Amino acid sequence: MSIAASARSTLARASRAASIRSLGSVAAVRTKYTLPDLSYDYGALEPHISGQIMEVHYTKHHQTYVNGINDAQEKFDAASSPAEKVALTSLIKFHGGGHVNHTLFWENLSPVNKDGGAPPTGALSKTIDDTWGSLDSFKAKMNAALAGIQGSGWGWLVKDNTTGKLSIITQPNQDPVDTSKFTPLIGIDAWEHAYYLQYQNVKADYFKAIWNVINWKAAEKRFS
Repeated sequence: MSIAASARSTLARASRAASIRSLGSVAAVRTKYTLPDLSYDYGALEPHISGQIMEVHYTKHHQTYVNGINDAQEKFDAASSPAEKVALTSLIKFHGGGHVNHTLFWENLSPVNKDGGAPPTGALSKTIDDTWGSLDSFKAKMNAALAGIQGSGWGWLVKDNTTGKLSIITQPNQDPVDTSKFTPLIGIDAWEHAYYLQYQNVKADYFKAIWNVINWKAAEKRFS
């Protein structure tokens, strides 16, 4: 199963667990969520994203979300009342969203020597041009949206599941993209932990640099 497919499955399971409609059912056995494998080394995205950031981001921050969703799901399944389950849904959304978002994020990235930063082709490229005029214009719009996030959050290039049109959306904290409406194509983490060790408070430089290691091939697969 691909990382993207695994992430969609994770989101679906988290959403089902968080749904009020499912409060009356308890899973007897639940598979534990785990970190996805990276297809590149921590230092492979340098100089655009440092190896130190990648290691801390992956082994500390993402692992925290994995631990959090496993713990919250376990408590949810063991809860004996609807009130207890409702109280746990925000934790499931936060940690489950963090796991889903980061799983997609790692697939969004690729070393320069493995086509990282190489522009999109085919139907995705044409749709970006039709929507924003050019890839550079899209990047400028996306970076502006990222810079406008108040506090922590994510910026996403998404495809509308009904119309097929592209748009840029932002999500606060670790809220995942609503996959019943949109297919996430490219996600950029705007939390401080994604850039501060290298770019400190100049997050605009991080937003510019990350395009050098964006994996447009993964986005093309999601688009199609």
